[in-house]
Formats: sequence, structure tokens, C-alpha cells
Amino acid sequence: MNKKQLEKLGVPQDCYKAAIAAVQKASKSGFRGKQAKGKLAEVVQQPDAFENDDIYGEFAKELQAARQVVQRQPVEYRTWGTDIDQAAHHQMQQACSLPCARAGALMPDAHVGYGLPIGGVLATEGCVVPYAVGVDIACRMKLSLLDLPTEGLTKQFDRFRQALENGTRFGIGSVHEKPKDHEVLDKDWTVSRITREWKDRAHKQLGTSGSGNHFVEFGICTVTHADAAWGVEPGEYVALLSHSGSRGAGASVCSTYSAIAQRWLPSKYAHCGRLAWLDLDTQEGQEYWDAMNLMGDYAAANHDVIHKLVTKLLGAHIVAGVENHHNFAWKERHQGQDWIVHRKGATPAGEGELGVIPGTMADPAYIVRGKGFAPSLNSAAHGAGRCMSRTKASENYNFRAVQKDLEKKGVMVLSAGSDEVPYVYKNIRTVMQAQHDLVEPIARFDPKIVKMCSDGSKAED
Repeated sequence: MNKKQLEKLGVPQDCYKAAIAAVQKASKSGFRGKQAKGKLAEVVQQPDAFENDDIYGEFAKELQAARQVVQRQPVEYRTWGTDIDQAAHHQMQQACSLPCARAGALMPDAHVGYGLPIGGVLATEGCVVPYAVGVDIACRMKLSLLDLPTEGLTKQFDRFRQALENGTRFGIGSVHEKPKDHEVLDKDWTVSRITREWKDRAHKQLGTSGSGNHFVEFGICTVTHADAAWGVEPGEYVALLSHSGSRGAGASVCSTYSAIAQRWLPSKYAHCGRLAWLDLDTQEGQEYWDAMNLMGDYAAANHDVIHKLVTKLLGAHIVAGVENHHNFAWKERHQGQDWIVHRKGATPAGEGELGVIPGTMADPAYIVRGKGFAPSLNSAAHGAGRCMSRTKASENYNFRAVQKDLEKKGVMVLSAGSDEVPYVYKNIRTVMQAQHDLVEPIARFDPKIVKMCSDGSKAED
């Protein structure tokens, strides 16, 4: 069992050695693979029940000692939805025990991530947690309504297919042959060493989508409610929907500043690992904050370039749109206090705020209007949320077979990996029902032509 597997089980870094020793003992006793992993997860959840166990006793005692270091009572967090594994809850509980934590919430699409779970919302005071923002900083959804008749998606399929194939790029390290220009490149990229060093590569990657669960797709958007902020009348529209973030530059910002935070982590908080924080009144904390915000601008520019390229190739014009970040931190006021609100795999849902919450390549996305529900820290889910790991998905599903099945149902998938088939996600309708007090759907997007990375590359949501 490696360190990444131990971290996903919620094992603190200080306890890795004891955990591995326990697994080795279990193996000698005939317990291996999933059985040993399952037992280790039980110990993580209830170490006091294993204090005298011949195999797991020492590991259980080290877990208890690590958790007793922090005397501060964890802040409470509220959960939406019921289909959430205990490991995600453990990650959320650990995040809420940070000395700078002030409030939290867990969205119905929640599942295990690194540090803070995907779907986790964490409010802190005076500090920012790089891994509570995530690797793909400012990962973003963008939907554009186009001035085209809906029947064109089937009658002129090749026209739409070619626009996606020629106007987008997918895969780790993917670039456009000719770098695209955007005003984001005129911003100050010297706010940190990382952004300065990454500027040229970021320019080359501008207008690309990377791998993992990122996509660009055409579909039918059915608007059911008029909204003054959107200015769109009810009806059916051809729409372009994309999901991607800040690419390699954002990942480098996260890894660099999280490593700095972990080096500075007081020994008594060593078990927090990837939940290490940076005080915003330090140079490094401010550098990260400025770099994170620059990555937010870059992610928005990334989508802007994608939508302009694809619609130009299609010969269409954008008539309206909605977009929103997740994997970001905002300075907000809650409960009369100024806090830093991290939304990792969660999206802002302030009163009247518009956003997009996607399902899968076979299920609808929803354009929503936030209700500003205070207990959720004005947040909502960012999507359906995974219910199966990428490894297990690749073992269980054949993409070509799924592709043919979806084609019969009217969804043309140009490319994707078996780890992104619809069955590896929770039911988006159930997720939406679980957060009916957080957002109100005002439109539905049904995918018709989908393009994703076909290499099955791993990525954090």
C-alpha cells in the first residue's frame, strides 16, 4: 500500500509507518488486498476499538495520539445528500479541526479528494489552504447560447463535429499549434516565481482543455425561467458547454505553495498534511493568493478562447452565456466575519447568482440561480460527483461499447476515456433534489455531441 492510498483512507502522514507495518502483519495472517484495506479504513474511523488488537493495535494508538495533539474543538459542518462515503467525511472533519477553520459544508456530490474532499466548502480566517482550493485552480464551467436552429445538431452533424475537433485540444501538455492571444497575457505574471516561469507555456496552452473530466460539448439548452441577469427568454437553444481550468500553470502553483505550507506546518499539526495553510499576512501567503487569482483570470480566458474558436469555425454567434468557478477561494463575509471561503468541487450560490452544474455525457446539466442559503456558505454542488474510482471504471467498462450505446440514445461521443462513462457518476437528478434549498434550476442542457480526452489520464475534479 503506497502513500497515496493511505492518504485517501484518511491516514495522517505521521502514521504512515505504523499503517504499513499493520498491513504487513495482516498480510502474514492471510489478510490482503481489499480485505486489509477495508480493515485499515475501519481503524481510521474508530481507532479506540482496535487499541488491543494484535495486528492494528499500534497503528490505532498512533492515530489516537495524532488526533489528540489538536485540542481545539472542530467546527461543525452540515451535509447535503446521503450518498457520501465515510472517508470524505473524515477528510471534512479533519479540515474543520484546523486552528484557522471557522465553518464548513459538504455538498451532495462529495467524494474523497486530496486534503479537502471534492464537494467540500471550508471557511478559514486569515489564511488560505492551497489543497482546499485544489490542483486545477479555478476549474470552470461556461455555457454559451448560439444563434443557430436546434435541428442543425442532427441535420448538420459533421459541421458541429468539425468545429469541436478543430477548435479544441485535449490531453496533458496539449497546446495549439499557433498560440492564441488574449488580454489575460497582459496581466502581471510576475506576482510569483511560478507564474513568471509558466507564462510562456500558459500562452501555448491557452484555449485547451487537458484531461480527466474536462469536456467541450454541444447540446440543446431548454430555458424554463426568464432571468433579468441572463436576459434570455424561455425556449430551446443550441448551446456550447465547456469544463476546464488553469492547466499546468495552476497545478504548479498549487504544488509549489502547498509544499511551502507543509514545510512551515508546526510539528503538532504535522498530521494535517495537505491541509497545510499559508497566513495571508506573509509574503508566501500573498504570493499564492495573487497567483490563485491570476489563475482564475487565466481559466476564464481559457474558456473564452475555446468558445470563440469553436463558434467561429461553426459560423455562429454567442447570444448569451453563464459561467462560474469551482476549486477557488473567495474573500467573503459570513456570520458578521470576514473569512476565506474555499470551494473545492463546489460552486458559489449566492442569492440570485447564476451558475452551471453538469451531469454526465448522457445526463443533463442545469443552469441554476443561487438562493443564498447561509448554512451552505452560499454554495452548491459543482456536478454529479464520482461514485467509482478511475481505476475501477477502466477495469469495468469498455468505452467503445458505451459509445455505441449512447449513440443509439442520440448522444455522439467523439472521444473520451472509459473512466468518464456515465455510470461512474452519481445520479445528477438525485444530487439536484438534495440541494433544492441551495439553488433553483432555470434551464436544462442536454448533451448531443461530446468531446473529451481519450487517453484516460488521471485528474482531480
